[in-house]
Amino acid sequence: MGNVAGTKKFSIGRIAIYLFLSLASLLSLFPFYWMFVMATRPSAAYNSIPPTITPGNLLVENFQKVLGQIDFFKAMLNTIILCTSVTLVVLLISSLAGFAFAKFKFPGKNIFFLGILLTMVIPPQLGLIPQFYMISKAGLLDTLQGVAILFFLNPLGIFLMRQYVNGSVPDELLEAAKLDGCSNFRIYRSIVLPIILPAFATLGIIVFTAVWGEFLWQFTILRDPEMYTIQVALATLSNTFKVDFGMILSGVFWATVPLIVIFLLFNKLFISSITDGAVK
Repeated sequence: MGNVAGTKKFSIGRIAIYLFLSLASLLSLFPFYWMFVMATRPSAAYNSIPPTITPGNLLVENFQKVLGQIDFFKAMLNTIILCTSVTLVVLLISSLAGFAFAKFKFPGKNIFFLGILLTMVIPPQLGLIPQFYMISKAGLLDTLQGVAILFFLNPLGIFLMRQYVNGSVPDELLEAAKLDGCSNFRIYRSIVLPIILPAFATLGIIVFTAVWGEFLWQFTILRDPEMYTIQVALATLSNTFKVDFGMILSGVFWATVPLIVIFLLFNKLFISSITDGAVK
């Protein structure tokens, strides 16, 4: 009888957890659903009372308005190029730096690492003017290179990689590789890199989405419509006396689709990096 009661209690507890997680998932997804609904409705539905929660039939029409206002696909291409290049560079720099901070001893190691961490607490707005001045002097205004260079050094990425390498790559494995005559870069390429692939997926998603959604720096550097990223291009949709919310949210909806695709593609690696901290 005791075992039956315990099993029943455990089952009720699991059901309660699943119900809570399901409710939390629905609440998290609702803003995306509401954005889709507004993208299919006229602008007046944005302020309707009671709120409209069922999709309409203006998704294509609203998107056609977007295409009439901005070069949407050119901006999307610029954004994909920017985010992909920044993500690849950040992954390379962060993994190399994280490997060095985790497994090598050199003078000032802790001071350098502490300095990198301290940059995370500095608001990016404080450096906007000097950064703009340097990019201007380098002749990189209105270029994707000028936007990208600011994101290459990622303190969070270095911290995450250091923690992952420190916990997943045993020192004995590295010492054995050195005895076999492997160089440091060979150890990184052949031993460390395969082990930290799940962390790559996590950091890659974080960096890609962060650069995709960043607006202030992109808006400051890019003035040529040919070089607009999707965030800057969408911002120009509201520069009118009459704001068409259906058109704007239609553009935002289609600009969000690539992020959802990226997450679905790397979902397994993303979850693996969170739940798996052991050497395989």
